[in-house]
Amino acid sequence: MNTPILAIDIGSTKICAIIGKVTDGSMEISGHGISKSQGIKKGTITNIELASRAIKHAVDDARRVAGINLTRATISISGAYTKSVNSTGVVNIPNQEISINEINRVMQTALYNANIPNEFEVLHVLPFKFKIDEQDFIEDPNGMNASRMEVDTHIIMTARSNVGNLKKAVNAAGIEIDKVVLSGYASALAVISENDKARGVAVIDLGGQTSNLVIHVGNAIQYNDFLSVGSNHITNDLSIALHTPLDSAENLKITKGSLLNTNNGEVELPIIGDERNLNIVSLDIVHNIIYSRMEEALSILNNSLEKSGLKDQLGAGIVLTGGMTHIEGTRELAQALMPNTPVRIGKPDAVSTIHEDLNSAEFSTAIGLLCHETGQHTEYELEGNKNMLHSKEYHHKDSLHDIASIQTAGSMSKPKISVSTPSFDNNEKNNDLFKDLSQEPKKDQNNPLQNFMQWASKIF
Repeated sequence: MNTPILAIDIGSTKICAIIGKVTDGSMEISGHGISKSQGIKKGTITNIELASRAIKHAVDDARRVAGINLTRATISISGAYTKSVNSTGVVNIPNQEISINEINRVMQTALYNANIPNEFEVLHVLPFKFKIDEQDFIEDPNGMNASRMEVDTHIIMTARSNVGNLKKAVNAAGIEIDKVVLSGYASALAVISENDKARGVAVIDLGGQTSNLVIHVGNAIQYNDFLSVGSNHITNDLSIALHTPLDSAENLKITKGSLLNTNNGEVELPIIGDERNLNIVSLDIVHNIIYSRMEEALSILNNSLEKSGLKDQLGAGIVLTGGMTHIEGTRELAQALMPNTPVRIGKPDAVSTIHEDLNSAEFSTAIGLLCHETGQHTEYELEGNKNMLHSKEYHHKDSLHDIASIQTAGSMSKPKISVSTPSFDNNEKNNDLFKDLSQEPKKDQNNPLQNFMQWASKIF
């Protein structure tokens, strides 16, 4: 897939636009742009005009570097105001063989059976377990023989106002939207492997103002949650407790912030309202402030893990990603709070590019959006527009449209094609659809109508 793709991660701290493509199986970044978020707080749009300016600035930078003027994009949406529900779909298989049509039908049935509030809009319908007849835990039902198929899905939705305001901000920046992807889902695509998915894994994205949790068990995500706490809250805590400006607190967090109490030194900080004097602060105090906020956030996320009922199925453990993981000791503290589950820091590693800084954990969501657009999404996922995403090729027997195509192209090439559709009986009579109309009919002495037509043609 050499077609360039524009992905825009719309975060509470930064807007990141990336233009990339897949060449020879590896992802390459052609250009990227980053701007400071404006008009966005805790994952939601608070000022459409300011947000659109920030989005346009990041996109313009990415276009300028890549030399490509893309106007359509895949964008992220925060977990704020999201809601999830599980739903089941069941269908009969009339032809005893499961095709893409049947999988699409059972997925649509699961969506139809779900209780979706009117004020919410569906983002993803993710199938995490298939069952055919009496066989459970089917990984991929395509091509299998069965008389009945069942699917369990995890449906992620968000408030219509939330996604509506986001779309307005993006459109105001001159960008049309192809897809909207949950940010936590995108981050997971960038940092976990197929082996992680098979064993069960939780991904915690610790961002600037928000944190997202997704749990992938089976074929897809089975649980997601959102916390309106991020690294900016640490900056605010430092600013308030130490009476220092926000920019000084942010710099202190980046340069001296640590959860490992190994430095007993001091640091000089400017004082709010006093430009002449500096405040001397012990790094122990800085450590305690950062530790308290981080412990609170990780403890809440750990409680969410417990509430999911899936913690004992996390064979691959927990993956931490996002900009907040740059604080030294984040993994160690998470491991201490979750002692029976392995914890590691994850960053995107599927990128082949000169921009090595994009391999940082804070760009997991942006890279994940590219991964989703290039086919690394959950197999048989339904998008919000009810289109099913899959990597399988449609067989000609799967649609009536293909029948017309075969008839039209008959004079060009005549491949051997087996055709059948749910709307026809699966018997030899269907082959009449594909006979060459110019072919002379076979004579049948026992057919009175045919004998009459032959007699008439001889007279006239």
